[in-house]
Amino acid sequence: MKRILIALAALLASLSLAAQEKYPNYPLPVGQDTIRILAIGNSFSDDATQYLPDLLEAAGIHNVILGRLYIGGCTLERHCKEFETNGHEYVYLKSTKNKWETIKKYKQGSFMDGVGDEPWDIITMQQGSPKSGRWDSYDPWLGKLIEIVRKNCSNPNACIVWHQTWAYASSYTNRNFANYAYDQQYMFDSIQLCVNKAKKQYCIDIVIPSGPAVQLMRGTSLKTEKELTRDGFHMDYKYGRYLTACVWFETLIKPCTGKSVKGNSFRNAGTENEVNDKEAKLMQKVAIKAVKQASK
Repeated sequence: MKRILIALAALLASLSLAAQEKYPNYPLPVGQDTIRILAIGNSFSDDATQYLPDLLEAAGIHNVILGRLYIGGCTLERHCKEFETNGHEYVYLKSTKNKWETIKKYKQGSFMDGVGDEPWDIITMQQGSPKSGRWDSYDPWLGKLIEIVRKNCSNPNACIVWHQTWAYASSYTNRNFANYAYDQQYMFDSIQLCVNKAKKQYCIDIVIPSGPAVQLMRGTSLKTEKELTRDGFHMDYKYGRYLTACVWFETLIKPCTGKSVKGNSFRNAGTENEVNDKEAKLMQKVAIKAVKQASK
């Protein structure tokens, strides 16, 4: 039995080493004059990063360049095929002064319009939500996408980060939810299993836990009628987007700058999506808790 355990440990070690050699990853940039972050995704990354420049501005951080490159509903497989065919289906937005600006409008941008635009330090990836809890949709496409990014990003030491998205609202009736038997907890657990496997197989050390943060918030008084969504799956403009932006800030900005989202003064003041101090503090607290749990 002892020999079997030793052999098994050696096999796991060799598999881990092989993964590291094929999919090398690098740490978050710390102490740099400028931090460059690109989100490759879909409408869920669009939701989660909308208020990130506002949080940066409120924190007095002016050295972060953000990019968001997305196609609605885009999967890992489609990102790869868009690159291979030089398709122009993307929207590409960029923030250089803590304000989003459209660089390429809807169905005008290409994969390389985003990836080739800056020597990105951090590049985030995610799966399309209907397939986010189905491992057969990750492999081999996540590996292919990582290889494409490595070959085409001008920064060879970019840190690849995974964005863990959220489960649908319990009341959602779209057929995409049928993949998970219309069961929110089942969908959440399925996504978590896929994320854990992706971390090991593709050497992804850092996960942005938007999904876990949303799930935690759904257990509070601030869960809202549609459970932080505006339509059953997209984040609502008031709470869902604020919460997930806090998660992105705490996961990526804090390690690079030393500034936490805790105490951030951004409230979306003067808009219909303004949050009060109590709500903001609760969402910041939940975001910090989700990030701590994800890093264990």
